[in-house]
Amino acid sequence: MQDIFRAFVTPDPELVRIVALSLGVSLSANMIAMLIGAPLGGALAVGRFRGRQTVIVLANALLGLPPVVVGLAIYLVLSRSGPLGFAGLLFTPTAMVIAQTLLATPIVIALVHRATATLWSHCGDLLRVDGASRRRTIMELLVIGRGALLTAFLAAFGRAIAEVGAIIIVGGNIRGFTRTMTTTIALETSKGDLALALRLGLILILLSVSVSVSATAFLLAGWAERNRS
Repeated sequence: MQDIFRAFVTPDPELVRIVALSLGVSLSANMIAMLIGAPLGGALAVGRFRGRQTVIVLANALLGLPPVVVGLAIYLVLSRSGPLGFAGLLFTPTAMVIAQTLLATPIVIALVHRATATLWSHCGDLLRVDGASRRRTIMELLVIGRGALLTAFLAAFGRAIAEVGAIIIVGGNIRGFTRTMTTTIALETSKGDLALALRLGLILILLSVSVSVSATAFLLAGWAERNRS
């Protein structure tokens, strides 16, 4: 027990690298997922085109996509015999970002679509009368529904930061290069090194809570400023 307590309070450069990599990969994947998924979710709410309902159903179906399947698919694409093998991305942080982006994007699309579809049903007539273009309409709905954007961001970040299966497959869990908090927790627990696993588990919880609190505070500050003006 004393060893575990001592491990919690002793600075560890390796632990810092692991935490930094986890945050870098997950936040990068999350931002890409938001940039792709938020406009698509808004477009699905506003647009009317052939195959739209199929895309909506597919986006919702992909919410339960098994991470190991995503990891395997990316592995096959990025391996030496795959179509993108020449890029040398397998077992790199970039491959991990790709995996987490593919897992997070359907979450953003589905959540943003549901929120903007409701807003469109209430505000659509006003935007039509105003003569807003489709692009401007989508942007207006995203601004009005920024609370839904926050929800999508937090849900996608939670999925990304907690991911294990896909990033082990495409990242390889290489020490000092592609080892993240979740993969290290799994590895160290299997080895019986509970001190490091517990430290990383606590840090993972604290980071998730901190990101949620910071994002919520930012949104509330924006609402307060808007109300004052």
